[in-house]
Parts: sequence; structure tokens; C-alpha cells
Amino acid sequence: MPARGTLAILFVPILLLLSCAANEGGALPAPGLGAISRDYVNPADNRPIPTALFGAEVGHQKPLAILAHGYGNLGTDYSFLAGELVRLGYLVAAPQYDLPGDPPLPSDGNIAEGRMPAWERGASGTLHVMEALRQEGLASDAPILLVGHSNGGDIAMLLAARHPDAAGAVLTLDNRRMALPRTASPRICSLRSSDFPADPGVLPDPAEQAEFNMLIRKADNLRHDEMWDGATGAQKAAMIDMLRACLDR
Repeated sequence: MPARGTLAILFVPILLLLSCAANEGGALPAPGLGAISRDYVNPADNRPIPTALFGAEVGHQKPLAILAHGYGNLGTDYSFLAGELVRLGYLVAAPQYDLPGDPPLPSDGNIAEGRMPAWERGASGTLHVMEALRQEGLASDAPILLVGHSNGGDIAMLLAARHPDAAGAVLTLDNRRMALPRTASPRICSLRSSDFPADPGVLPDPAEQAEFNMLIRKADNLRHDEMWDGATGAQKAAMIDMLRACLDR
């Protein structure tokens, strides 16, 4: 989200510091919903993955939902979705993909090709967090739900395309670059914004949507950059309604 890019750069170091403190018994607050913080490291590239956990209970394994943030956002910027998922019985993990010192994502030329290394890095880190939470006894073996906004949605769709057995359902909030895999498993759902189109080939045509039982919905009065905690109550309700519809299919 461009309007929040500067704020994200300022707050990510704070998230990292809080994450380290939380490993010693601290906690990371999020708007309206407490979150325990973990600082994982992906052994594939030795990259830190600060992760906020919502609804974690020691001794209670829960189905896992991943919240993949948009570019320039924080993992904790979607607490209204985290809260809904916790109410539905999920353990919610929100990894932080953007870290200080990362080069900016390409914004011209073949954007999907230019961003692919960052998507692959994000997908690899997500797989590591998923496995770590299972090993810790916090996440159950139930099918995982992936929810991603914008660039986080691109990461989620890449993961679904390359690791179709890793998730039971994938919901994106207006991912625009990574093509939605044409598959019935995992379930593919996407809420489209009212202002930005997806790149050619990203969205399935109506025949493909019917063939693979996909759920693609265009939102009214919900712009791409409003798909986070800063949305209005009505906008949040529309996103939660899409989440519930995806899970009901």
C-alpha cells in the first residue's frame, strides 16, 4: 500500500525488536487484538521472519490461517481479519515479508517476472512458519487457509500453484500479478477491488471459474489500498463476508 510505505519502514524495526522481546515472554500488541510475536529464521536463506500469532494457546492445536500482508504494510495491519479467524477457531500467523534493507519491488517492465524472486522468498518463508508452528504443537494437521492482500496475495497464489497440497483454501484481496492457479484444490477465492484491474491472464474466465468451482467477486466501493484495518466498517464487513463465503464453499 503506497500510502503506508513510509510508516511501514518506520515500524518494521520496531516489530523486529518486539519480536525478539516476545521470545522472552513479551507480547506484541495489535489494534483491538493481542498478538504473541515469534522471530523465526528460514534455514533456506537464513532470513528472519518476524511473525505475529493471534489465538495461540499452548496445549491446544488449532487449524492454521496465514495472513500475508500487502507491500508496504505490516503483518499486523489486518487485525479485523485475524479477529474473525480467531473467532472461527483458527490460529492465525501473520509473517512480516518486507524487512529493512530490502530493495524495492519492481514496478515497471514485466512486473510478475521481476517480483518472482520476492514471491518465492515469501512462499519459502511461509512454508517454514507453517512447519514450525506444527512442530511447536500450536497448529494442527488440518488444511491451512491462506489469505493475502495485494503482493501478499501474489505470494499466496504462488504457494498454492507450486505446493497445492499445502493449503485447503486460498483467498486473495486484490492480488494483481500472480495468475490464479486453475485448480479445484486448493479452493481459489479472490475479492477484486473497485479501482484496479488485474494484469492480463491473472483472473480465470467465467468458464474456468465454473469448471474449478472458484469464487471471484468484484467489490463495490472498496479500493485496493483500503483492504486493511483502515477500511470503514462497511468495507471490513464486505471482506469478512467474502472470507466466510470462501470457507463455506
